[in-house]
Amino acid sequence: QYAGVKPEQVLVSRGADEGIELVIRAFCEPGKDAILYCPPTYGMYSVSAETIGVERRTVPALENWQLDLQGISDNLDGTKVVFVCSPNNPTGQLINPQDLRTLLELTRGKAIVVADEAYIEFCPQATLTGWLVEYPHLVILRTLSKAFALAGLRCGFTLANEEVINLLLKVIAPYPLSTPVADIAAQALSPQGINAMRDRVAQTVQERQYLVNALQQTACVEHVFDSETNYILARFTASSSVFKSLWDQGIILRDQNKQPSLSGCLRITVGTRQENQRVIDALRAEPV
Repeated sequence: QYAGVKPEQVLVSRGADEGIELVIRAFCEPGKDAILYCPPTYGMYSVSAETIGVERRTVPALENWQLDLQGISDNLDGTKVVFVCSPNNPTGQLINPQDLRTLLELTRGKAIVVADEAYIEFCPQATLTGWLVEYPHLVILRTLSKAFALAGLRCGFTLANEEVINLLLKVIAPYPLSTPVADIAAQALSPQGINAMRDRVAQTVQERQYLVNALQQTACVEHVFDSETNYILARFTASSSVFKSLWDQGIILRDQNKQPSLSGCLRITVGTRQENQRVIDALRAEPV
């Protein structure tokens, strides 16, 4: 009900990360097939493929972090699964819907397209669930770890057409979810649970704007990127020393320096007003 699809189109798993693994296991033959993803993006696509023994192809995102459709098209031969994270982790932006349509047309009859919507609750208008009818090869990953604030629960779900779900059921462990996890998930997805999540999201969006405005007026910050999520990516003049200095003060940012095209970038999670103010105060105390 929450996702607006039929029960046969849903598969519940231990976090969306298990969903990533299931899709690779179901559609890729180790040593023969490939997956494709567009860095900078979420790290688990690569990790899961490597664990399973499936070739990993990368087509780096364009300068604005949108999809390089030509590059993807050139690499589709032998690719069985294409992973797209929207909104993207760690950059925070949505993938242009027209590009997603083009990608789905390019891959029709050739590859599965996985839209990772782990952060979609922060921009629900952008979900692709309404597209499942048109695209039998579309798979959507969702989770209770982000906006529902249940990361430790390890509960995710995969949305797809029935034929795809049936293939995934062949490779999933027989008892993926324990009863307590299922009970808590059901509470989170009850009308009260969904309302509480939406309140949290509204508060996060408000705090995100506050944090963006404050970061833009902070000397050690070179650039603040637009975000549709509960984190903000920013480029710093001296990211390594900023990272270490804040770490020593008990403030942990996510260092993104090793990701393609993200040198000097740190990812900051949006917190409460008090937490956000503490981050800003610490950053403004940094030598420039």
